[in-house]
Amino acid sequence: MKSFHLIKPYFSENRFSILIGIICLVIVDLFQLFIPRVVKWAVDDLTAFRIDMFGLFIYAMEIVGLALAITIFRYVWRRCLIGLSRRVEEGIRDRLFSHLQILSPKYFDKTRTGDLMAHATNDINHIRMATGMGMVALTDALFLGSAAILFMAYINVRLTLYVLIPAPLIIFGTRFFGSRMHRLYGEVQASFSDLTEVVRERFTGIRIIKAYNREAESTERLERMSEEYIGKNIRLVTITGSFFPMMVFLSNLSMAIVIFIGGRQTILAEITPGDFVAFISYLSILTWPMMALGWLTNLIQRGKASLDRIDTILKTEPAIADPRDPQPMREYQDRIVLEKVSFSYGETDEPADRGEALSDIDLTLQKGKTLGIIGPPGGGKTTLLQLIPRLYDVNTGSIRIDGKDIRNVRVADLRSLISFVPQEPFLFAGTIRENITFNDPGITEEQLIQAAREAALLETIEGFAKGFETVVGEKGVILSGGQKQRIGLARALLRDASILMLDDPISQVDTETGNTIIETIRKTAARRTILIVSHRLSALKAADEIIVLKNGRITQSGTHETLMEKDGYYARTYRLQEMEEALNV
Repeated sequence: MKSFHLIKPYFSENRFSILIGIICLVIVDLFQLFIPRVVKWAVDDLTAFRIDMFGLFIYAMEIVGLALAITIFRYVWRRCLIGLSRRVEEGIRDRLFSHLQILSPKYFDKTRTGDLMAHATNDINHIRMATGMGMVALTDALFLGSAAILFMAYINVRLTLYVLIPAPLIIFGTRFFGSRMHRLYGEVQASFSDLTEVVRERFTGIRIIKAYNREAESTERLERMSEEYIGKNIRLVTITGSFFPMMVFLSNLSMAIVIFIGGRQTILAEITPGDFVAFISYLSILTWPMMALGWLTNLIQRGKASLDRIDTILKTEPAIADPRDPQPMREYQDRIVLEKVSFSYGETDEPADRGEALSDIDLTLQKGKTLGIIGPPGGGKTTLLQLIPRLYDVNTGSIRIDGKDIRNVRVADLRSLISFVPQEPFLFAGTIRENITFNDPGITEEQLIQAAREAALLETIEGFAKGFETVVGEKGVILSGGQKQRIGLARALLRDASILMLDDPISQVDTETGNTIIETIRKTAARRTILIVSHRLSALKAADEIIVLKNGRITQSGTHETLMEKDGYYARTYRLQEMEEALNV
């Protein structure tokens, strides 16, 4: 198994616990093997009429003692081996989650959330079962099966050889069905990912579905995916449904051989009635190892397919990574420079594949200055902001802060200098306090209140019965768009970062609230460098420099006054917005 390296450390760390668990499992198997011997002695004594009630009581107590010992040792092996599988489950899930967090946004642009949810649930559960119960089934198949055969051979070698006639068929069947199960398990898991994504997407968009009366279509889509998932499971059941009955049939075939040949040997006094009963008991014990062999194949194939999928994710390298020899960057002191910057969301750097979002951007922004960015939709405004904290990397050109290429510094150091308010602020399903502070215990109540006040949010929060402890629900469902936007702004203002990037921060608030927010931002300009995208040009009027981005290129730049004189996109848009505001008054 090429992916075994993922779980190997857990076996190494818990080797003593595993050893204890396997020893206890073997002891349980041995005690189980001794019970038929006790039954043999009791049956032989009964058929020979040489036992009394006290003797029967002794045999009964021996079986009770063995059962009690089996109970105790079974608890220990389950605690050790099944406990290990739970630790593997926890470790793999934590490692998967940690790795996903370091992957770049480009990975999530092309990976569905449903797939990741399926990996974090079903796949890890299959790994857990293969690790825990897989060890149990393997131990029982090897030790209990071998020991049962030896005990049977001790009773009668010829009868044991007859009983083992179906064994080659079991081995052949296991190899034949194993590869097919592995392939079908992969297909089932992929189908489960598709189904999970459809369910997640429909629940996330339930308000749109209800608003447009699309419930029937949504249900039909889910039914199609569910039918596909069931269809793949039925094909899998066709294989497993043939495999396990085959194992049972071969086990019962051995039982028929024992009844016919062993019964004849008992009649001819070649073996005692006690031997005959014990032999049947051992065959019943052997049935579980034979079944365990099939179950083990099932578990291993599921676990291997899941382990391979998890390994594929863990081997995915983040597109944005720290350099091998990073330059220090603890503070921002001078300027931000973009030189010949081009970027596309394509898979390669080839011009034909790119469809560039930005092209040949040259820009210099001094510390303590404010840059305003405007342009038509799709012009590249948001993309430009995302390049500075390295959410994406430039295809060509460079971005330098204080003369250092941002690709040559630690990502964490770079992002510690930046507060970023995205166009669509994301809220977690917690309280307002948690969404603003990220549960940082170092933030005081005074700092929290000040950030809310600067974001023009404090009065709104005080209007809620629970204030900052108000639970906002999934994605802030109880809040308006403007309230969510201001929580995102308060989150950024609370962090005393040197660079503040705002992507249309007042698009969902009224004009009066927007003016209050912009005035607050202007007051912080002396201690921050600000990049602000806005479709309300009045918000950019006081910026030190304004650029117009159109089709990924800077078509105009200058102050408000110089741009108004040029009578270009900025001037026309500004005058149009002035007319709209006048008409609204």
